[in-house]
Amino acid sequence: MANNRKSYDSISWMSSKEAADYLGVSLLTLYKFIDTGALPGYLMGRVIRVKYDDVLSFLEGQRIGPGTLNSVVSDVD
Repeated sequence: MANNRKSYDSISWMSSKEAADYLGVSLLTLYKFIDTGALPGYLMGRVIRVKYDDVLSFLEGQRIGPGTLNSVVSDVD
């Protein structure tokens, strides 16, 4: 008899605390990222979860490109 069950990819979920710790930010900052849409969050009952892959994508999107700090560096001088 053939197995009729669908194959689903496994999702690696992180709690809000785990995601905040991973990113090195406070929970309040993490919630701001979620609230502004910068990082997708998922409400599951009374808790917020984030996907590990979304955290990695968010982190990569924060990378500073060459030549983009000119305005910041000129303010320091």
